[in-house]
Amino acid sequence: MSVRQTAEPEYGNWVSTKLIYGSIAMSISFFVLSSVFPIFVVGTIPFLLSFAYFAYARHMFSQRGGNLQAPIRNLVVEHLDWDGEGKVLDIGCGNAPLAIELAKRYPSAQVTGIDYWGGMWEYSKAVCERNAEIEGVAGRMNFQKASAAALPFEDEYFDAAVSNLVFHEVGDVKDKRELIKEALRVVKRGGVFAFQDLFLLKRHFGKVDDLVAMIKSWGIKEMAFADTSDSEFIPKALRLPFMVGRIRIIYGKK
Repeated sequence: MSVRQTAEPEYGNWVSTKLIYGSIAMSISFFVLSSVFPIFVVGTIPFLLSFAYFAYARHMFSQRGGNLQAPIRNLVVEHLDWDGEGKVLDIGCGNAPLAIELAKRYPSAQVTGIDYWGGMWEYSKAVCERNAEIEGVAGRMNFQKASAAALPFEDEYFDAAVSNLVFHEVGDVKDKRELIKEALRVVKRGGVFAFQDLFLLKRHFGKVDDLVAMIKSWGIKEMAFADTSDSEFIPKALRLPFMVGRIRIIYGKK
């Protein structure tokens, strides 16, 4: 039997198991301390609440739970005004769900996914390749390890570029706006882009008006800013600022 017939893709979860385990570990620690120092029982409550919330969020994002990751990442594709001809780059592809969705929607496209992988995230190049094989698009996909801060491609190499909830996580640069500039560097003149991230996070991206003005100053032909956090399918409990309450999409044509 082929891989496609015997397995399902594994696209991972935005809420790491390490975050879940960390919350419950702290809860247990404070509970044990409270047997000696009763005051510590108060400290148990926030960690228990944190554990409950992140466990709920992980379930809602899970493929076998609420599967909310799929419609959220598909917002990127919906804002990409592309005919599917040529090469597209997914910056920070994780386990490649967005890259694979592009390959499935655009059968003529050549799709490249880059990621640094490792760290706290349960993603890898091997899983990307396996998922692409399962989904039947491996022949048109390429994955490589690279940082979003220094893309290993020539200027104007791609016809389109996308990214989903990645820029704010990149530790190579303090000013995350530089990551947007680097992403646009590899897009051809006349090419298109759609980047979704926590663009309302001022400490990373500054004020929205200033961000928009800066991107336009780079000579971008067309650019728009869309609010995606208020999408009806996202539960109110997940629209908190530290979850997806600050997500927006920047999209347009170079």
